[in-house]
Amino acid sequence: MGTVIDLRSDTVTRPTAAMREAMLAAPLGDDVFGDDPSVNALQERIADLLGFEAALFVPTGTQGNLCAVLAHCQRGDEYIVGQQQHCYRWEGGGAAVFGSVQPQPLEHQADGTLALSAIEAAIKPDDPHFARSRLLALENTLGGKLMPMDWLEQATALARRHGLARHLDGARLFNAAIAQAQASGADPRAEARRIASHFDSVSVCFSKGLGTPAGSALCGSRELIARARRIRKMAGGAMRQAGLLAAAANHALDHHIERLAQDHALARRLAQGLEGLDGLRVEPPQTNIVFVDLTGPARERSGDLLDTLRAEGILATGLYRLRFVTHLDVDDAGIDRAVAAIRAFLRA
Repeated sequence: MGTVIDLRSDTVTRPTAAMREAMLAAPLGDDVFGDDPSVNALQERIADLLGFEAALFVPTGTQGNLCAVLAHCQRGDEYIVGQQQHCYRWEGGGAAVFGSVQPQPLEHQADGTLALSAIEAAIKPDDPHFARSRLLALENTLGGKLMPMDWLEQATALARRHGLARHLDGARLFNAAIAQAQASGADPRAEARRIASHFDSVSVCFSKGLGTPAGSALCGSRELIARARRIRKMAGGAMRQAGLLAAAANHALDHHIERLAQDHALARRLAQGLEGLDGLRVEPPQTNIVFVDLTGPARERSGDLLDTLRAEGILATGLYRLRFVTHLDVDDAGIDRAVAAIRAFLRA
């Protein structure tokens, strides 16, 4: 069968040898007491990189989003969010369960954005019949799609006019920054900061394309991060010698941002290899995620395709659509194996 090609998610990445060395060499303290130097260095660095006063290291992106929503909102408040955004659909309803904060989900447009008119219509008047609209939560990238910069500016400006805070789930923020930089010729780190500048808080995941074993950061004002720190403690996310993980994230910020362009190129290679095949429709990728739909007689065989690929040592997901995600543990040869296996399946 050969080497397993794992295209289920970019969360499956393993730390590189150089990252492991950085973890072993990390100076450590107790982050609950606030004296882990590696964690403190990471928090200061990511806050400065994205243009915020402070940051908080958390175990997961889910917890980062939870801390953000609960730090912005109180019981009986509401956050406006897209139906397919991670902090609404894929995080167990945490804001409602743990914070009594009501989500107001909106349908996405074809490009993944939310209609500005829909956002404005969802903002409730100040009336005891309604939950209090307090927060607009957006995501970039969303399902691998880059959210247009002009739309982000308009949506966040609309929220600001209505007194709403703005949170960005930037789990793959640096993928968005790379895609934006490739289109404009700008520096990707500057593009990440430009995207973040429109929000009061931003969560960033280190364990996806950046390749660390775990960890995310929530960035915001000092006051917001102080509230989030209390929530992290209540949620069980305060770790002790967390500098081992923070060192991995610091290494990733040094070495793994620009290389995300390679993942995007691999996604395009996969899509191009499948383009034009009978029984299959490919959504052209904008970053590192490729969605594939079986069509015609093959439409009912998605499960069979996943089983066939698994037998060939190629892993993908089909929770709601067939999805392939490229990352630093995948190369050209692996992508070509996946293309050949899918082509063989369709010919059978």
